[in-house]
Amino acid sequence: MNIAASILEIAVVILGVIIMLADLWLPQSRKHLLGYASAAGLCLILAASFGLGNSPVESAFGGMYILDGFAMFFKRFFLVAAILVMAVSVEFSAKLESGKGEYFSLMLFALSGMMFAASSNHFALLFVSLELITITFYILTSFLRNQQISLEAGVKYLILGALSSAFLVYGIALVYGTTGTMHFEQLRELTADMTNHPLLLVGLLMIIAGLGFKVAAFPFQIWAPDVYQGSPSPTTAFLAVGSKAAGFALLMRLLYVAVPDIALQWEKLLMTIAGITILYGNLCALPQRNLKRLMGYSSIANAGYLMMGLAVMSQSGSSAILYYLYGYMFAVMAAFMIIILVMKHTGAEETVHLAQLHSRAPGLAGVMTLAMVSLAGVPPLAGFFGKFLLFKAVVEQASVHATYYILAGIAIVGAVISLYYYFGVVRTIYWGKQQMIPETIEVSPLSRATLWVCATLMVYLGIMPERLLQAANAAAETLKF
Repeated sequence: MNIAASILEIAVVILGVIIMLADLWLPQSRKHLLGYASAAGLCLILAASFGLGNSPVESAFGGMYILDGFAMFFKRFFLVAAILVMAVSVEFSAKLESGKGEYFSLMLFALSGMMFAASSNHFALLFVSLELITITFYILTSFLRNQQISLEAGVKYLILGALSSAFLVYGIALVYGTTGTMHFEQLRELTADMTNHPLLLVGLLMIIAGLGFKVAAFPFQIWAPDVYQGSPSPTTAFLAVGSKAAGFALLMRLLYVAVPDIALQWEKLLMTIAGITILYGNLCALPQRNLKRLMGYSSIANAGYLMMGLAVMSQSGSSAILYYLYGYMFAVMAAFMIIILVMKHTGAEETVHLAQLHSRAPGLAGVMTLAMVSLAGVPPLAGFFGKFLLFKAVVEQASVHATYYILAGIAIVGAVISLYYYFGVVRTIYWGKQQMIPETIEVSPLSRATLWVCATLMVYLGIMPERLLQAANAAAETLKF
């Protein structure tokens, strides 16, 4: 048993335990420092991960856990996302009346589940890692116990999350019952001759339904707007980025590694899910006035774009997914940091409270504009190049199957629709009617650094995408097509 292969996850869990224990001795006025300690610890773990970057493929726990280029790419993604979330959490922690140490620790435990998910090579580890993510988010979504909207978000996420877990477990049981194995490599060999087995197909569809809940893809997306709106902002940011990326990592492992022959038969199903998800998310975002709810529907739309890459069933589609996630992460983290900074002064999260932000905080207005423009897919930002790669992969596949042209057309319509609500936020920032007395918004050094990092990388990855694209290609090559 090569436990050393999972050293990164072990380090994250140990860090979470240390933060929880340190919370016992620190006075209330200094507990926000645990957020700084968590971010610093994650930075060290991220740096250590590059020492493992050139190691050969390793496995652990009887082959249930695999450490390859694909897994390492996602582990680093989750670590970067968690570092940014910790910075957002420190800014938000003033709203937490108690339990700051527990909040940071739960974030770390959720991160460990995401990292285990990236290395899942067996249905048992897939289920355990997903439950570790989901159970921690049950608590994190309802952490503001004195607010009814937060408790409501937690209850909705609990009920629907339990339902998705039931689908997942029952689907795994059906797959195991028909094949006699839960190991992805063995499933690949066995299912090649069972592509029309009804129980196997039903089981796989139920597993996809369970994973579809995690990525907020149609028709499993109904929880996202309410939970995004009611959850603490750092939790919402981590849900939008980390949980979604973990779901796509597992979907790619399942479809490309475990059951590629069956997945090829489901191209039209995946295209249909992608197209409806894009249209649903973008159309429902149009009338939204609450920023976090708008980001919830935006997250659904972005799940649809990522599903496009999944439906292509090629290395170019996989590379596009991996690249797109990075551009999406920096835009979302910047947006939620600004929502928290503005919310501290207004006590609300409506779009109207960004009115005249350029006069109160020009820097925040500029970064929020970059985030919205990147999410809209306007050049030369990272969001544009990510969408370009996905469109390119779909059009390439359309030369073989003309149906992909329909998907590309739907995606273009969705992108055009999204311009209205993303640029509606920008319009409010610069030309909206002021609803309050103008005031200066104070920004801490950590928040300023976080926003600088996000803004710089949104521009850099859009103008010079080569290095990240090379890393994404190398990671996608480890999957078997």
